[in-house]
Amino acid sequence: MNDWPEGYTGDNRGSRYGRGSSSAQPESARVMRQVRRGPAASPGQAGYGGAPPYGGGVPQQPSYVDGGYGTGDGYDSGYNTGQVYGAPGGRGPGDPGDGMYEPRPAPNWRRRIKVTAITLVTLLVVTSVATYFWADSKLNRDVDLSMVIDRPEAGEGTNYLIVGSDSRKGMSAEEKKKLHTGSAEGKRTDSMMILHTGGGAPTLISLPRDSNVTIPSFKGSDSGKLYPNTGRQTKLNAAYAEDGPELLVRTVEANTGLHIDHYVEIGFAGFANIVDAVGGVEMDIPQDIKDTKSGADLKKGKQTLDGEQALAFVRTRYALAGSDLDRTKNQQKFLSALANQVATPGTVLNPFKLYPTMSAGLDTLVVDKDMSLFDLASMFWAMKGVSGGEGKSMNMPIAGNAANGNLQWDTAKMKTLVNQLKNDETVTVSGN
Repeated sequence: MNDWPEGYTGDNRGSRYGRGSSSAQPESARVMRQVRRGPAASPGQAGYGGAPPYGGGVPQQPSYVDGGYGTGDGYDSGYNTGQVYGAPGGRGPGDPGDGMYEPRPAPNWRRRIKVTAITLVTLLVVTSVATYFWADSKLNRDVDLSMVIDRPEAGEGTNYLIVGSDSRKGMSAEEKKKLHTGSAEGKRTDSMMILHTGGGAPTLISLPRDSNVTIPSFKGSDSGKLYPNTGRQTKLNAAYAEDGPELLVRTVEANTGLHIDHYVEIGFAGFANIVDAVGGVEMDIPQDIKDTKSGADLKKGKQTLDGEQALAFVRTRYALAGSDLDRTKNQQKFLSALANQVATPGTVLNPFKLYPTMSAGLDTLVVDKDMSLFDLASMFWAMKGVSGGEGKSMNMPIAGNAANGNLQWDTAKMKTLVNQLKNDETVTVSGN
């Protein structure tokens, strides 16, 4: 049975070499269907040399048109356009024009820098705001200056009363022994200073703890009871021991006539912890100091003091020729150096130093109810200015000893000093 299409016989196949062929000649390549674009040849149209293709008996093959096979335009396999790979225009995979292999555009550095800058600024703002609220929540605003009565009129600038107390609150027995603080109950003042800031250079004035003062009339900080002035004279630090910060402020204002705007107090433990947090403070010790009461054992010359050594240094007075007056000078020098160390980029820009330092200070700082972090920062910045030589540090002018043995202020010089501070003028008065 002949399975070839009608009109196509074995005779049409010609002489072949291969299976079923008697010819000894090799079989030529099988003739494949011609793939052409355009209209297919009509029946009877001449092929090669006018002969009907494929013996003329081959039926017209369907053509591929618009996604389907038809019979009108001939068959297009797509090989001659590259569409077999699914790429238009005859492109195959790997062709540079293929969308999958298009070259990556050059980076937009201006946009990247802008996005990075915005991200960093946003991060800085968020961190700053979070730090502000964290630090603000740690401030101990326990001093109510509204309870201070008969206050002098405020002048130009801002006056801070800075107090170093011997409070042992929160200290263990081991810490008390290490820092040579003893175990006395209650708390007293070891140092008192007035820091004035304003339009000009800052001024730091130490008030010796043995200064002779008159205790004025005052309202009890706890009881609210009014205690009249009896003319009683005593040491300045006794006012603090008697009724705390409010009476101390009242006594300083009544005896000087200077309005105190803010109150700042720090205890033993907080002081030592701040020094350790900043990695110590470099000081130039003017002489060998050995004091069994404060625990000081320091050699003359430049050295870095840790918290324990620093506390011993600022508390020492029995080993100094000028006793309390020399001690106040050492306290001024050290506090200014400490403020300068805290304000350095190495501390401010290093979170591993900044946050421990802030935490150590804020945990033990006691301030008035109106004190803000901005006020506190301004105080430290002013003290840094004093350390850098931009301001002035001095003791309250002393005229000698009072009848009771306490240090008597020089009234005339003190009045000039207070007037200059009130008017925010350059201080010309010198102290002891």
